[in-house]
Amino acid sequence: MMNGYEYTGMDAILAGSFRAAIYCRLSKDDDLDGESASIANQRDMLESYCEKQGWEVVAVYQDDGYTGLNMERPDLKRMLKAIERRQINLVITKDLSRLGRNYLQTGTLIEDFFPRHGVRYIAMNDGIDTMRDNNDIAPFKNILNEMYSKDISKKVHSSYLLKAQQGQFTGCVAPFGYRKDPEDKNHLLVDEETAPIVRQIFLWALEGHGPNFIRRRLEEQKVPCPTWWNRERGFRNVRTKWEKKDPENGRYMWDFSVIKDILMNPVYTGAIASQKKDYRFKIGTIGEKKPQDWIVVEERHEPLIDSKSFAIVQDKLKSRQRPRQNGETSLFAGLIKCGECGKSLTIRTTHAKHPQQIYACKTYGAFGKNHCSQHRVEYDTLYHLVLNKIRECAKAALTDGEAIAGKLTDTCEAEQKGQREALERSLSKDEERIEVLEKMVLRLYEDMVAGRISEANFNLMLDKTQKEQAELKERVAQGRKKLADEMRLAMDAKQWVDAIQEYADITELDAATLNRLIKEIVVHEHIDSDKTRHISIEIHFNLKPIPEVEQVKG
Repeated sequence: MMNGYEYTGMDAILAGSFRAAIYCRLSKDDDLDGESASIANQRDMLESYCEKQGWEVVAVYQDDGYTGLNMERPDLKRMLKAIERRQINLVITKDLSRLGRNYLQTGTLIEDFFPRHGVRYIAMNDGIDTMRDNNDIAPFKNILNEMYSKDISKKVHSSYLLKAQQGQFTGCVAPFGYRKDPEDKNHLLVDEETAPIVRQIFLWALEGHGPNFIRRRLEEQKVPCPTWWNRERGFRNVRTKWEKKDPENGRYMWDFSVIKDILMNPVYTGAIASQKKDYRFKIGTIGEKKPQDWIVVEERHEPLIDSKSFAIVQDKLKSRQRPRQNGETSLFAGLIKCGECGKSLTIRTTHAKHPQQIYACKTYGAFGKNHCSQHRVEYDTLYHLVLNKIRECAKAALTDGEAIAGKLTDTCEAEQKGQREALERSLSKDEERIEVLEKMVLRLYEDMVAGRISEANFNLMLDKTQKEQAELKERVAQGRKKLADEMRLAMDAKQWVDAIQEYADITELDAATLNRLIKEIVVHEHIDSDKTRHISIEIHFNLKPIPEVEQVKG
């Protein structure tokens, strides 16, 4: 064990044994400071200073390209974690603004977090040292640093506002169907590879088809989504959730919202629409502005669709966003689920000769039969099935309530015993692994200090270990909560019997009754080889763990 390692907190500081961490930060705004502001120069300056003082530098943390207002910087968070593990008792930065420009959060670090963990903090160029009594200027420095950032933010926003009013494009990536002009990054040119896709999307919309129809056609024709195009061209190295799930075919999955955004974006008429988001200093984006509040400048580049056709598409989109006729929420909203994909079943009205309301799987509606089946059930059928089941259970409870209560209690206890034992075994295994990982972290640190492993390898293994620790701790916390819940009887059988008896003569359903009695309604679908649909519906009561299953033949 290294000399002084047994000291922690202020004991180590008073004894003069320092384990120093150098912290460097550079953002785009700091480029104004010249070469002296670079990460390398900050590091060299601080390492030289520590060497002269005889302090051991155990780690160098650096966040390149992060604003001082952002306190969620990766290496800053790593440094704070190391402080919590008592691996560091001295933090040194070039100046106070390197630590942060948010005066409240930076002040909390200096006035609370560092002292509470026995850490001395030095801002070298500002003459701030928390071990001395001359730090009254630090809060004012924090405020000035934040005022500087606020001033920069205003100037940047004013610059973007001016460009918006001039109709200049200021986005990082050109809208799908366009590319940035190599001669002028604020001007758009038609992208001959992707523009035909956009034109086809608008053509379908003009024919009266909605985003879901368009999404299915694009998938059938195996047209890659915009994320794939941007990644292939090196603009953004991200993948959609569908690509992560299915690397081979996920590229052809388009989100409903992406198609809707394309259909609503006036950029395709040759206009530039800017200032679409509400932004607040330190908070960032707080919401989307309404289209009428955007700054729109017409005739800035070649259009992909004429203005008249675009207006027709907007009207068609609005006509598809109609509320239910009575303006009320569906009676079974939040209760009815698909037994295959777990998503909600949504209600709609058929346009047949005799219109009726039906529930169907949300996944099927959004992504088609390749991702889930319809799970269709008529509203009236579901309504009468649930009403009859409630009356049936209520009458059974009135006939022999004690027998039913006893049966339910026995069933709950039997089910719980097996679940508890399995959960306890799993929790014990996870907790043992957490202890092993904690010992591994300590050994890793000792190996790095002793020079047996490099700092890079230490950081790599530490990140991997901490990630596993976090996942295990979250799983254990949830498991303990679940175990505590299941240690109690899953239901008060007598209470359930008393409650259900009230509904023996119920004649109609309402939302209050359903939410009191029903936990969820799960719809399953099976299709025979002769294409006959079979629907089974599970009704799970709030106080009853045994599902009631009804069969409906389609």
